[in-house]
Amino acid sequence: MGVDADAIVAFLDAVEAADLDLHALMIHRNAHVVTEAWRWPYRADRPRNLHSVAKSFTACAIGLALEEGRFRLDDKVVSFFPEALPAGVSDWLAAMTIEDLLTMRVGHAGETSGAQWRALGTSWTEAFFRIPIVDKPGGAFLYTSAASYMLSAILSRATGETLHDYLKPRLLEPLGIKGESWDIGPDGINPGGNGLIAKTADMLKLGILHAQNGVWEGKRVLSEAWVAEATRAHVESGRYGYHWWTSPDGGSYSAIGKFVQMAVVFPAHGATLAVTGAIKGSAKLRPFIDRYFPAAFDAVLTDGPAADARLGARIVEWQKEDAPVAWKAPYLRATQASDTNGGAARSGASTRRFVMQPNAQGIRALQLAFTDGDCTLRLDDADGQHVIVAGFDRWIESPNEMPGSDLHHGYHLRGSPVLARACWLDTSRLQMTWIFAETAFRDTVVCEFAGQQIVFRREVNINSGALRYDEVVGTLQE
Repeated sequence: MGVDADAIVAFLDAVEAADLDLHALMIHRNAHVVTEAWRWPYRADRPRNLHSVAKSFTACAIGLALEEGRFRLDDKVVSFFPEALPAGVSDWLAAMTIEDLLTMRVGHAGETSGAQWRALGTSWTEAFFRIPIVDKPGGAFLYTSAASYMLSAILSRATGETLHDYLKPRLLEPLGIKGESWDIGPDGINPGGNGLIAKTADMLKLGILHAQNGVWEGKRVLSEAWVAEATRAHVESGRYGYHWWTSPDGGSYSAIGKFVQMAVVFPAHGATLAVTGAIKGSAKLRPFIDRYFPAAFDAVLTDGPAADARLGARIVEWQKEDAPVAWKAPYLRATQASDTNGGAARSGASTRRFVMQPNAQGIRALQLAFTDGDCTLRLDDADGQHVIVAGFDRWIESPNEMPGSDLHHGYHLRGSPVLARACWLDTSRLQMTWIFAETAFRDTVVCEFAGQQIVFRREVNINSGALRYDEVVGTLQE
């Protein structure tokens, strides 16, 4: 299929050696998906929080609406929301256009992250108009999800539909994208910059559509002119197009989401690469992409079947579940232990409840229940009771009930699938690992027992903010 399998193996090896947490890889070329791999527990059929890859989907909606005559690129943003404007509209705010939103040249002093607005229960549209403008719109580039939100808001105002509903018959259904979901804000508007949950293959399809100049299976979905405009640099300082990032050499362009959810298009090679991961910034992965791609498309293929076999073996190895550990042995030893130093909390079929000291997380109580095969943690707070079950010798999957949005880029993840496993680190410390399988997040929880007390600690592998909560201390309730 015109891709060097050994180069893909080398890419995976190099990324792993650099300790970068890649979760999935898909490569499309010459009308075929030539490689796909998911690291356990991530799967092809699991949707994924794509974060800012949503921006490139939003750009498609704007292109389609322009073609339908719903608005023009030079239309003023304020003209769509007279009821939401502040008392005094500055000349710079009045001058801001739809194209300024597309190119992230809105004149704001700083970035507005999706995490900031997810915590906001009032109108995000009104919040946008309250942001100070310190530069003339159309000038300096400043990446901000607030601009993408306003594109979604304008589209909804112009069409009477949400961004998601508008895209379904025009983009998503033609591409065979199904089962996706998109968050919605207090104004009833999809946040155009984030909040889209879809499969890795759906992100790949978006890239393929652009690699094919807007044509999908022989039918035109996006205009060729729009694809060309969206994927060229309109801002040299940031190499930014219409909600697409362009490479300095002009050889590729990318849809990029937080923690490296990424679709990279190599138009000269008719190829698209899609990856997901838990990596702090695309700049860490990009050197490996540049080193091995597009060279993998240019290589002279002389060892095809053998190279394919090597790649197949590497993918099988890459997809294996985490190496087994003696999860249960310390627990079994603990069942024979005395009640001192937390032994009672570890004994078989036992339940212990701890009342927690006042804390920033708002945890009122923790309850731990043990059987020979699993551990059930119940956390009580002002919102009620939240339960998770972790297996000692297996992973247990369930819909998430646990709070923790501060560790998850502002996302609550309620109902999102979580896999949980538990082990004893020693005779007094119980560790649980929670993998939120549709996201980049993996939490580690440690309960340390000392006499009648428990110390509860929780941290996450990656986040835009804090990586851990302050520890919480509790006392056994007799």
